[in-house]
Amino acid sequence: MTRDPKDLPLRCRCGHVRGVANEVAPYAGFRFVCYCQDCQAFAHFLERPDVLDTAGGTDIFHMPTGRVKLTAGTDAVRCLHFSSKVFRWYTDCCRTPIGNTAGPRFPVVGLIHSFMSHDADGRSRDEVLGAPLCRIYERSAVGPLPPNAPPPPSLGLIALRSSRLLSWWLRGLGRPTPFFDHHTNAPLSVPRELTPSERGT
Repeated sequence: MTRDPKDLPLRCRCGHVRGVANEVAPYAGFRFVCYCQDCQAFAHFLERPDVLDTAGGTDIFHMPTGRVKLTAGTDAVRCLHFSSKVFRWYTDCCRTPIGNTAGPRFPVVGLIHSFMSHDADGRSRDEVLGAPLCRIYERSAVGPLPPNAPPPPSLGLIALRSSRLLSWWLRGLGRPTPFFDHHTNAPLSVPRELTPSERGT
C-alpha cells in the first residue's frame, strides 16, 4: 500500500480530458462503493456499464477538491443534475464519468475510478487508494453483492469521514476548484437535467 502521498494522473477513456490529483494516499481520502440509483442512472446515461460492478456499484474516492486539477480538454467537460445538491461531471468526448461534487464551497470531490490512471506506473487501485472502506445504499443493488464488497459503514468510519471533511474545510482545501468559476461560483458547464428515459426509469 502506498504510504507517501503521490500525484495521480487523471484521464478520460480517449485521453482528450486530462488532469492530476495531488497528494493521493489511502489516509488522504476516503474510498467507498456506492450502489445508489443515481450513480446507476449516471452510468446508464453515459452508456458505460463497465463503470459499475456486477451489483451496480460505483467505486468512488473522496478527496479535497482543491487537490484536483484539469490540465487539458476542459471544453469537453459536462455536468448533470439528479438533484440540486449533487453535480455529476463527465466528458462529452468519450462519455467518461469524472466525479461528483456538492457545490463550489463544499471541499470534496468524489472521483470515479474510470477517470483515474492509477496503473500509469504499474500500481493497482488498492495500492494507490487503499481498499474500499465501506459500501452505501446497498438496498439499491441490482444483484447479489460481489464477494469482495466492503462492509456497511460503522460509526467509527462515519466519524473518520466527518473528521477528514472538517479538516479539509478548515484548511481551505476546497479551493481552487476545477469545476466552478473562482469569481462567480458558476459551474464550468451548465448542469443538465435528465429525462426519466435517460435515467433508465
